[in-house]
This record gives sequence, structure tokens and C-alpha cells, in this order.
Amino acid sequence: MNPVVGSVLAYLLGSIPFAYLAGRLSRNIDLREHGSGNLGATNVYRVLGAKIAIAVLLLDTAKGALPVVFLPRWAETTHPTEWAIGFGVAAILGHVLPVFLLWRGGGKGVATAAGVFLGLVPIAMVAALLVFVAVLFVSGYVSLASLTSAALLPAILIVTHGARSPFFLMSLAVAIFVFWTHRANIGRLRRGEEQRFGKKSGVPR
Repeated sequence: MNPVVGSVLAYLLGSIPFAYLAGRLSRNIDLREHGSGNLGATNVYRVLGAKIAIAVLLLDTAKGALPVVFLPRWAETTHPTEWAIGFGVAAILGHVLPVFLLWRGGGKGVATAAGVFLGLVPIAMVAALLVFVAVLFVSGYVSLASLTSAALLPAILIVTHGARSPFFLMSLAVAIFVFWTHRANIGRLRRGEEQRFGKKSGVPR
């Protein structure tokens, strides 16, 4: 398989809007019009409940992990690591700018990026996820936990893989991207207006 075709497949997989589909299939609503308006697992939890949120979280993570694990095996390339990273970037881009929603209203890319790094550097990503859980438990803010783990992962990878590692460089780029997609959350955190995890804003059944 031509790796360019693999990149397109990774983007299309990343574009599947599981949160949007969950809203339509469970309540016939557009999640972009409820809660925070974000198509991520946190908003799914607040609007649709924990069971659906867990399913969306796992699916969003899988669409990041599957391309980097399987597509390099099928791609005709002498640079599988670099193309694996490329497939991961394509999947994240698809989640944030989904073609199936006409490139509007995607998620912030955290779960899909976590899936990508679980496929590429699982031990480092598990360490970052443990920090995510700890920060969420202590602070109650999903956004703060996401930002902390996104910032920590490059620090882990520069120690374990070195500053010239493509994994480190990708994690640095993704961390910057996550901070950019969370710029509104950062503003609310600074003002003390960010909503804590666990507070629901459901819609009538």
C-alpha cells in the first residue's frame, strides 16, 4: 500500500465523529449545541452519561492507535517509523477537522493523540496517563489534566529517547497543538470559571 493512501485512510478514520454519532443515536441531538459544544468524551459524559462517554473515549483512542500500529505494516516504505508518526498526525487532524462534519466542530484531539502515543511509545504514554488521572483526581479539571500530561510527555521522551527522536519532536508539536486547542479552557482556568469534571448538563429525554 502506498503510504500516502495510508495517510488518507488514517485521516478518514480519525474523522469518524463518534461523539456526534452518540448524540444522534442516543437522543437525536447535536452535541455541538449542548454542554460545552465540544465533540469530546467529557462533553459526552456531561450530556449523555458515563456509559456512552466511556464508549466514545475508547473509540476516539482507538482511532489514534490503530493507524500507527497497523498501517506501517501494510505500507510500502523503508521509513516505517516516520510514516507511523505521519499516520498518527493524520488521525489527529481528522478528529479535529473531520471531513464527515465538513471540517467543523471536531474535538480537541486529546483522546486520539493519546491513542497515537499508546501505539508509538506505550510506556511513556501510560506514565503520562497516570499523571492525567492524578491531576484530575486532585483538581477536578479535565482540561488541566490534559494540559499537564501533554506537557509531561515530551519531558519523558527527551529522557528516554533523546532530543533528536522523532517521537519527542512529535510529542512537542502535539503538546503545543493541545495547548492551542485548549486556549479557551486556559482562560477559564485563570479566571476560576472552568467547570469541574462530574458536573452534568444533560438534556431532556
